[in-house]
Amino acid sequence: MTEADLQNLIEEATFDYTMGDEDAAIAKINEATAAAPESFAAWHASAEIHLNLQMLDGALVAAEKAHALRPDDLFINTTLSRIWVGKGNKAAAEKFGAQAKMLGWKEQLKTPPGESDEVS
Repeated sequence: MTEADLQNLIEEATFDYTMGDEDAAIAKINEATAAAPESFAAWHASAEIHLNLQMLDGALVAAEKAHALRPDDLFINTTLSRIWVGKGNKAAAEKFGAQAKMLGWKEQLKTPPGESDEVS
């Protein structure tokens, strides 16, 4: 599967989810993760789809795989925090929430003050 094919499959799964076709969304995102097990984007999309469907165990498995690929990604840390909130584990939720905050601050420090406010 090419990178473009993979991206299209992820987008189709996301679209199916937004249109309410949950079975098709799960089938397509599972196909994407099976075809590209090293794809952060596929695992993260899988985590989000599963989380939004309240399939917390599936969401956690997918999020942990995405996190293993990119532990310093702000969004996967946020997703993990949301999953743990849903599962009722406050300590884990706070751990990943704090990690996400630190990563967000780190990103802010990369942009000098006023630079993002400039008009080109």
